[in-house]
Amino acid sequence: MSSQLAVPSSAAPPERRRDGVARRAAQVDAPSIADAAELARAAGAARASVAAAVRGAGGQRLRRFLLALLLPVTALLAIEFSVRGGLIPANLLPAPSQIVDTLRDLGTEGLLGHIAASTVRVAAGFAGGALLAVLLGATVGLSRHAEAILDPTFQALRAIPSLAWVPLLLLWLGIDEAPKIVLIAIGAFFPIYMGVASGIRGVDRKLIEVARLYRLSSFALTKRVLLPAALPAILTGLRNGLSLAWMFMVAAELIAASKGLGYLLSDGRETSRADIVLAAIALLAILGKISDTLMAVIEKRALAWRDSYA
Repeated sequence: MSSQLAVPSSAAPPERRRDGVARRAAQVDAPSIADAAELARAAGAARASVAAAVRGAGGQRLRRFLLALLLPVTALLAIEFSVRGGLIPANLLPAPSQIVDTLRDLGTEGLLGHIAASTVRVAAGFAGGALLAVLLGATVGLSRHAEAILDPTFQALRAIPSLAWVPLLLLWLGIDEAPKIVLIAIGAFFPIYMGVASGIRGVDRKLIEVARLYRLSSFALTKRVLLPAALPAILTGLRNGLSLAWMFMVAAELIAASKGLGYLLSDGRETSRADIVLAAIALLAILGKISDTLMAVIEKRALAWRDSYA
C-alpha cells in the first residue's frame, strides 16, 4: 500500500473551481448582456429616426419658406439697385428702402387706424356675403327648382364689374360705412355661392343612394354625406371670396372714404406720392397673404381626413 493518499476525483483545486464558476456566470449573463445591448441599439435607432423625421419636417418647411421668399427678395433687390443706379426714375418707382421709410413715417401718422378700418370693413362684408352665399348656394345645390329660378339671375349679376355698383350704392345708402360693406359683401358673395352650389351638385349620386338605403334623415344626410363631400369646394369658394373681399374693399375706399388703405392709395395719387401708393399696395399684399394663410390653415385642418396627393 502506498503511503500517499489518493485525491478524490471530485475534489478539484480551488483555481479550477473558480474558473468553472466564472464560466457558468458568463454563460448566464451573456444572453442578458446581449439583449440589453440590442435594446440599447434599438432605442438609439428609434431616437435617431424620430430626430430625422423632425429635422426632415422642419427642414422641408424651411425650404418652402426660403423658396417662397426667393422671387420677391430678388425682385426687391433688383429694383433697389436699379433705382440707386439711375436706371429707373425714383419719382416713378421708389426704391424699397424708401418705401420702408415711408411706412415708418406713416406709422407715426395713424397708419394702424387705416389698417384697422380696412380690416373691419373686409371682415364685416365677408361675413355678410359668406352667410348669404352659403344659404342661397345650399338652396340652389339641393333644389333643381331653386336652381332654375335663382341661378340665371345670379350668373348675370356676377358679370357686373365692381365699380358699376358704386354709384347705385351711393345713391341708395349714402357715403357712410354701409355702401362700402355692401360692396365688399357683393364681391365675396359670388365665388362662395358658386363653390357651395357646385360642391353640393357635384356629390356622387351613389353616396346619396347608399344614404337613402340606410334611411338617413335629411339632417343626417346633410351632415354625414353632403357636407363632407362638398366641403373642399366650399372652402375653396371661401378662400376666393376672401381675396375678392379685399379687392372690392379697395374699390369702395377709392370712391368714398376718409380712412383706410384705399384712402391712402387715393391720397398718394392726388399728391403724386408714388411711395405712399406702393406702401399701401405692399400692406394690401401682406394683409391679403395673412388672411389667405389663415384660411389655408382652416382648410387643411378641416380636410385632414382626405387622402389627397398633397
